[in-house]
Amino acid sequence: MANLEIHQFICREDNYGVLVHDHTTGTTISIDAPSASAVADNLKKRGWQLTHVLTTHHHGDHVEGNLELREAYGCRIIGPEREKEKIPGIGKAVKGGDVFEIAQRQMKVYDCPGHTAGHVAFHFVDDFLLFTGDTLFAMGCGRVFEGSMEEMFHSVNQFRTFQPMTSVYCGHEYTLANAKFALSVEPGNRNLQMRVTEMQALRERGKMTCPTTIGDELKTNPFMRCDSREIRKLLDLETASDAQVFAELRTRKNNFS
Repeated sequence: MANLEIHQFICREDNYGVLVHDHTTGTTISIDAPSASAVADNLKKRGWQLTHVLTTHHHGDHVEGNLELREAYGCRIIGPEREKEKIPGIGKAVKGGDVFEIAQRQMKVYDCPGHTAGHVAFHFVDDFLLFTGDTLFAMGCGRVFEGSMEEMFHSVNQFRTFQPMTSVYCGHEYTLANAKFALSVEPGNRNLQMRVTEMQALRERGKMTCPTTIGDELKTNPFMRCDSREIRKLLDLETASDAQVFAELRTRKNNFS
């Protein structure tokens, strides 16, 4: 990540704002635009000029700031082809498998249907950075609103093959709620127990729990651990497919408190 700086901040109530700045070219990217004022304030503090917005999906808390930011900075908004009619100010539409460059950095797009029908993730290939929006969270995954459980299973688990050190930036600070559910379905997971303790300590100090890594998610995220014997036994799904286990986990999470 030479010459690359990432600044993350909380905005709205629990959204993550993320700015990615390339010091060589001056390029600055906002991952989604939850709040124009919050993005602008954080740009001003760093003396950065916004050049791009990468939009993961059409929900209002991810696109609300698009038009105001484009008006203020003339930034280019890039978002999912399947949701282009719902993305304010979109200038470039992309889909899974597309590869493009910003600031001489290669970006690969992944389709992630489930949370929304056209949700995408952005992978900064050579920098080992993955921006997953509301598909993959720390120890969790997004609700399935517009797609199917089967689609969401594949959307989340396509990232299993990424390098373990890949940093994952997600759309919300949901970690403790996700951790509570994860412990309920895999209480004997020692890695999970230790991670929950660490995350609780961070939140008690008012610190953010993200980014996470693919490696940490493979060890602690139940939605990426559908082959876990403990999870399968607890769910009474020992002979089910991984996709069936995923669907049951997501259904239980919907009703978990």
